[in-house]
Amino acid sequence: MLVFIGGGIGAALRHGVNRAAIALLGPALPWGTLFVNIVGSLLMGALVEMFLARGGGSPELRLFLATGVLGGFTTFSAFSLDAALMWQRGDHLTLALYVIGSVALSVGALFLGISVARALIS
Repeated sequence: MLVFIGGGIGAALRHGVNRAAIALLGPALPWGTLFVNIVGSLLMGALVEMFLARGGGSPELRLFLATGVLGGFTTFSAFSLDAALMWQRGDHLTLALYVIGSVALSVGALFLGISVARALIS
């Protein structure tokens, strides 16, 4: 139930971000997906580090936040679909920049989240 409720919250947040990104930036690049994957990775890094530093947190809290909310918020399957659509449109340079940027920035954001959480805990 915790994963279900958390996933619903995360998915609703992702949908809101995607709608706002299209309204503000247009549909040329999936900015909303890029944003949620980077921010979700940042939050996951911070969350995991805080759970580790505080004795792991309760299993229920980890399930709700990490698996549920952040699992519903981030969108690697949507990322893959966006990449395939760019490939089909022949937007190969945009595709390459999007894939490299998404992966590099998301992994970097995760490490930044770990660093920020460590600094706050210390």
